[in-house]
Amino acid sequence: MVKKKSQAEFTKWFGPLLDALRDLGDSGKPKEVSTKIAENLKLSDSILDETLSSGTNKFHNQVAWARQYLVWDGLLDSSKHGTWKLTEKGKITTLNEEQSRELFLKWVEIHAKARKEKSEKTIIKEQEASKPTDFETDSSSDLLAVLQSLSPSGFEKLCRELLREHSFENVVVTGGSHDGGIDGYGTLEMNPFVSFKVLFQAKRYKGSVSRAQVGDFRNAMIGRAEKGIILTTGTFTNEAIKEANRDGAPQVELVDGEKLIMMFEKVELGLIPKTIYEIDFNYFKRFMD
Repeated sequence: MVKKKSQAEFTKWFGPLLDALRDLGDSGKPKEVSTKIAENLKLSDSILDETLSSGTNKFHNQVAWARQYLVWDGLLDSSKHGTWKLTEKGKITTLNEEQSRELFLKWVEIHAKARKEKSEKTIIKEQEASKPTDFETDSSSDLLAVLQSLSPSGFEKLCRELLREHSFENVVVTGGSHDGGIDGYGTLEMNPFVSFKVLFQAKRYKGSVSRAQVGDFRNAMIGRAEKGIILTTGTFTNEAIKEANRDGAPQVELVDGEKLIMMFEKVELGLIPKTIYEIDFNYFKRFMD
């Protein structure tokens, strides 16, 4: 078995994740759940803004790993993508730190048996540095890494293509013209009678976009458009998110690396779809003894 000191940090979110889902009515979107956990535990911005070496938000990544273990143990339903939902078992289950540790160790041992070439220590190390989807599919491709490897101007042009695929029209890149932080603009038609001019900024980051950067972008929008979007391969600090949604100011839509990937996947831009079968370890665990 794995010693206590080898326990992954994300086990501390097992119980709070179950509690958060109950608070949300037994189901919720990933970011809703993370936000509710942060709210319930009064987590500091220093925790919420910390990132991994890949640029992924550490807190959200750890909560995603906590969710994955709870799915394996039958406490969350994995059938509906994009929504986290408690099972009947999950609705009546609460977990303290010791119970979370035992659940974690059980599933690490099961995975070690299923992947005989890897030790439990190696599996834990891989999990702490990756996303659940990377671990399950063992995928060698990483769209986020590809996007981060582009040139700044190349990323701006790619964002233009992405917006076009998502129904924006007359999309123009203005990057390089020192246009007050505006990298481009386009028109989004809501219906035959209503359309909006939308300004966008493309940030090819591995780090986090700050509150000040969101404020600067909004200032550049004044008198030019009522809507704005910041797209980044990185993340946004908690204060940046608050600034983007500040009452009385034009709202700025924020698209971080995780949401950016979802947008590429939805329209299959630069991606070749393929069928992947995920192993249901919960089914096979009874045959491992």
